[in-house]
Amino acid sequence: MSRRKTERLLNLVICLLATRRPLSAEQIRQAVPGYDRDGDEAFQRMFERDKNELREIGIPIDVVRDPWEDEPGYRIERESYELPEITLEPDEAAVLGLAAQVWQRASLAEAASGALLKLRAGGVATDQPVGTGALELRVDTRDPAFPALWDAVRDRRVVRFDYRGAGSESVRSRTVEPWGVVSRRGRWYLAGYDRDRDAPRAFRLSRITGQVTTVGRPGAVEVPEGIDLRAMVGFPDETTDERVAVVRVRQGACEGLRQLARAVHPGTDGWDEAELAFTDPERLAGWMASLGADVEVVEPPDAREAVIRRLKGAMA
Repeated sequence: MSRRKTERLLNLVICLLATRRPLSAEQIRQAVPGYDRDGDEAFQRMFERDKNELREIGIPIDVVRDPWEDEPGYRIERESYELPEITLEPDEAAVLGLAAQVWQRASLAEAASGALLKLRAGGVATDQPVGTGALELRVDTRDPAFPALWDAVRDRRVVRFDYRGAGSESVRSRTVEPWGVVSRRGRWYLAGYDRDRDAPRAFRLSRITGQVTTVGRPGAVEVPEGIDLRAMVGFPDETTDERVAVVRVRQGACEGLRQLARAVHPGTDGWDEAELAFTDPERLAGWMASLGADVEVVEPPDAREAVIRRLKGAMA
């Protein structure tokens, strides 16, 4: 299922669940992003398909016929939609708690909120709690390549990107059949089949430079049965040796950095000098670049170059 269709179905559910009175097809057409505003027949076909698909997955859409209205109305009764009370064992609740800490906000939340705003702007009364909290999910990662790779894994679509190997400054283009995106020791990896090397490989997202582009059509990637993605990212070329970066910090700024530094040496030119422990230059670069003009990485050279690449990419 494409991302556009997924968003449209989600928005349709939210509209029908949030409204306090049944909505006509025309009201739904105007409120839900993704429906054709021009062709009546195209909208009717799409709307019928969407209703059928939602009903097939167990979402009850009620048709309400008001004798005073020419067209029927549609809504989702919350009592029929919501799950019954669930009792979890302590270990099950703990697993769910850990999963909730990984996710902070879904990309669909923005589109869903937009649907509610359009409903309210059109004079349709909605229940506020439906649009808040329940959809506030987010994957916490600073790696710019994550959203595109996540979409490619979902759509089973081949990707191409430039990649800097471990312990090397050279960048090479890679074409990969993505199998999954996994986290290990606080770092995110893409596991998949490397067409250039003709073998399964894992790629650390922080070493991907530039844009991730898709190749070919969705559904082209087949994930092997029984593949252990987490085992794929346990390869031996990962360095965990701790190093120290020397960073100039503007006086009176970056209190959080100062608290995490091994040492901070006062300066006389408006700048202090801090010593920061790190293992991955790219992760350090992402942090330093986010602090803008209040920091300057002095050494080591690879960490300094990583920051420069991030800033140049932001300017581009």
